[in-house]
Amino acid sequence: MKQSNNKTISIIFFGTSDFVNPVLNKLKENFDVVKVINSPQQWNNKTIEQLSNLNPDLFVVVSYGQILPKKLLDIPKLAAINIHPSLLPKYRGSTPVQTAILNGDKTTGVTIIKLDEHMDHGPIIEQFEEPILPTDTFESLIQRLFEKSADALVHVIMHYNENKLKPQNHSKATFTKLLKRDDGYINLSLLEIGNWKLEIDRKIRAYYPWPGVWVKTIVSEKNEKIIKFLPNKKIQVEGKKEMSYKDFLNGYPDADSQLRLFLEKNV
Repeated sequence: MKQSNNKTISIIFFGTSDFVNPVLNKLKENFDVVKVINSPQQWNNKTIEQLSNLNPDLFVVVSYGQILPKKLLDIPKLAAINIHPSLLPKYRGSTPVQTAILNGDKTTGVTIIKLDEHMDHGPIIEQFEEPILPTDTFESLIQRLFEKSADALVHVIMHYNENKLKPQNHSKATFTKLLKRDDGYINLSLLEIGNWKLEIDRKIRAYYPWPGVWVKTIVSEKNEKIIKFLPNKKIQVEGKKEMSYKDFLNGYPDADSQLRLFLEKNV
């Protein structure tokens, strides 16, 4: 496929996250995006027929959160392809970026695959690495990965018939879990045990902005509030604006003693 013909390539885009906008915008600049699907669907005969009638060359799936059935994957003339923010087969599933930060990985990356009916299972079309910075949060890292993947995706599409597919080594596959709000809860009694300082830093960065890292504890006169730990040594009391650890210590002298001790050691 030559670049001069790129507007003849028709694409249906699937993506539910705001973080995928750089990819979508790049596709719109270079190709004919005939439909954008930004929410999970019930795939019945009617909805499948509607997509089939658009006669797309490609499906592009990015952070969509729903496995597409085979009868849907068979619609595009060329393939359904997916951008996954990890170095597959490592970290299949919905939270690869959070998991990489939690595990203290120094490097992650992006894998572009041809989709099959299994989760993050299809053959690899393109893959590149990206360093994880010590200050990276989920938000900053996922934005950077998708921004950098946009140009790689354009190249893959323009030269699709020249791509050599590489099967994944499924024996080396690892999987990530779906996050729940309670995953962000921390036990104050553990704050001074072992490597908890390092672990909580990773957790704060991995779980920002959601589900966040939080405790429910006394802040003043036996008044319990939910307190969120934020990146860059910031903290937020329920119903209040975020503040520095130092400002919290000055403003809440009667807060839980374990919490105050942890903050004092990390100001």
